[in-house]
Amino acid sequence: MLLHAVTDALLGAAALGDIGEMFPDTDERNRGRDSADMLRRVAYQVRGAEFQIGNIDCIVFAERPKLSHFKQAMETQIAEILGIDSGQVNVKAKTGEKVGAIGNEEVIVALCVALIEC
Repeated sequence: MLLHAVTDALLGAAALGDIGEMFPDTDERNRGRDSADMLRRVAYQVRGAEFQIGNIDCIVFAERPKLSHFKQAMETQIAEILGIDSGQVNVKAKTGEKVGAIGNEEVIVALCVALIEC
C-alpha cells in the first residue's frame, strides 16, 4: 500500500497520470505485479521526463500494527528502490487514537507527497 502511494505521488508530481493508467488492472500483466517493480518503473519514467527525485514524505495511518520500529527500514527500502539516499525519504506513522475507521482498525491509509526537480 505504501509503495503504491509513493508511486502515485511521483506520477502526479511529474504530471504522468496515475498508477491505474500506467498499470491498469484490466491488463493481465499487472495481476499480482510486484509493487516495488511498479515503483522502479515509475522512477525510470520520472527520470526519463527529465526530473530528479528530491524528497519523499509519507504518512501511514494505522492503529495496528505499531510501525515506529519499522520506519527506518521502510525509508531504506523505498530509497533503494528509487536509487536515492535514505535521507531523502521520510516515513511517519500515525494512529487514529481509537477514533473513526483508522482508530477502529477497519482500515490502514497511506499518503505520500513527492518533491521532484527539473
